[in-house]
Amino acid sequence: MQHHPRAAWFTEAASAAEQQGAGNLLRVVLIVMAVGCVLTAWFLLRGYKQKDD
Repeated sequence: MQHHPRAAWFTEAASAAEQQGAGNLLRVVLIVMAVGCVLTAWFLLRGYKQKDD
């Protein structure tokens, strides 16, 4: 295992991200947004449940 300075690792990661594109990042962002919307709707709408006590 070689030890790279931080700047070299960062530039290597940036060049790899350029080649890969934003596909995986966009997929993760969309999934997190969808889950967040569902959880927010559940949290807000659970207060409207009528109690038959």
